[in-house]
Amino acid sequence: MPKSAKPNRLPTRRPSAPKPYHHGDLRRVLIDAALQLAEEGGAEQISVREAARRAGVSPGAPFRHFETRDALMTAVAEEAQRRFRAEIHTALAEATAGDPLSRDPLSRFRKLGLAYLRWAMRNPAHFEIISSARYFDHDGATELSRDNAELIAMTERLLAEAFAQGQLRPSDLKTVQIAGRALVYGFARMNLDGHFPRWGVADNDVERTAEAVLDLFIGGIARPLRG
Repeated sequence: MPKSAKPNRLPTRRPSAPKPYHHGDLRRVLIDAALQLAEEGGAEQISVREAARRAGVSPGAPFRHFETRDALMTAVAEEAQRRFRAEIHTALAEATAGDPLSRDPLSRFRKLGLAYLRWAMRNPAHFEIISSARYFDHDGATELSRDNAELIAMTERLLAEAFAQGQLRPSDLKTVQIAGRALVYGFARMNLDGHFPRWGVADNDVERTAEAVLDLFIGGIARPLRG
């Protein structure tokens, strides 16, 4: 990431430092410690030894759970993806509960995209981990693959429902789905890499810009309402 630009981070509650480990789920404590390391200094700062130090255990204790850094990084990526998926489900549930008009499939598709962008902007280190092949073996991350497949299937269902209800222009739905993913991924990546200041977008205006870009895309795929 360029030193001159930092990704926009939406306000969020900072997680408290992991307490010294005495008993319970050491695997979970190590994963939480590794995620905090990523938040503080990037994924490159994660190591089994440092996660053990944060957890308050001996350097050899984690190796019952993670024999290598790659194994730890896979678990970290799966946990980040799980949190990402949970936030999307929560956003969709809250939206449809509070606003009956948002229950139509195209509105839910928009809510899904907006939840993706908000999570990525609020958790840039976690987004970097799950979106890059540099940090773990995607093929070996079975839980992450399952969660990702669920989100892909969700977008497929929403687009299919929107098309069946006459909300979309005639088009190839797979192309629309890929275009939508490219849009949110590309926007999140631009934010992570610090591009927006060069485009004249201030930190406090990034989320509004994200909504505007998403609405522009939705407007392009939606069938015009008949007057």
